[in-house]
Amino acid sequence: MCSTFVLFPTLGVLFAWWAPVNVSPEIYTGFLYLCILPATVQSAIAFTSIAGGNVAAAVCSASASSLLGIFLSPLLVGMVMHVHGASGSLQQVGSIMLQLLVPFVAGHLSRPWIGDWVARHKKWIGKTDQTSILLVVYSAFSEAVTHGIWHKVGAGSLLFIVVASLVLLGIVVTINIFVARRLGFDKADEITIVFCGSKKSLANGIPMANILFPVASVGMMVLPLMIFHQLQLMVCAVMARRYQRQTAKAAAEKTAAANA
Repeated sequence: MCSTFVLFPTLGVLFAWWAPVNVSPEIYTGFLYLCILPATVQSAIAFTSIAGGNVAAAVCSASASSLLGIFLSPLLVGMVMHVHGASGSLQQVGSIMLQLLVPFVAGHLSRPWIGDWVARHKKWIGKTDQTSILLVVYSAFSEAVTHGIWHKVGAGSLLFIVVASLVLLGIVVTINIFVARRLGFDKADEITIVFCGSKKSLANGIPMANILFPVASVGMMVLPLMIFHQLQLMVCAVMARRYQRQTAKAAAEKTAAANA
């Protein structure tokens, strides 16, 4: 979580100093907002599982990040981006809690009654969950189009967002790997640190943006997030397969040594 709420925001602030001056200030702000968001839950756990990491730790880390983000992300937005004053902060946090925290808590409290039914229909519920996220993204993108996003963002700006997102992701992943190995974590925990510490939540980010920012600016604000989200999925899918091969090779070598 230090990567999510300390490293990312620090890099976001430094990004404003490094970025070229001909890029729209709204794109700067969008990247800064991206860096303030909590981590994803589903993809972080899924990639950790594929790679052979510590799934239990991934569940705890990703869930805690998502919950803390409900409170920390609006606070960081106010501190770093100066978007709102103190008078509106509590109301905005309340709206975010209503949209994100209440369904989370309600779902957990209802597990004794609907847990078995959910387990039996896990496949269809998963598709419903993915569809709801897709609708959230579609809504934000449609709103951006109606406010003329393509008149504000050209091919050069889109290319810049892609390159900057890859650079940001590369820096975070590299630092997470270095710190995990430096502190002596085993391979399973390293995998968890890398995948939980490099993700940003699209499902949380767009609803928060709709609450924290003016409607006309939401599209531009979440454009870097939407692009970063797709890139993180593609990059981490490759990394997960690579870790999986390494884990399988290490297990085979250990088995061979034990049988020798």
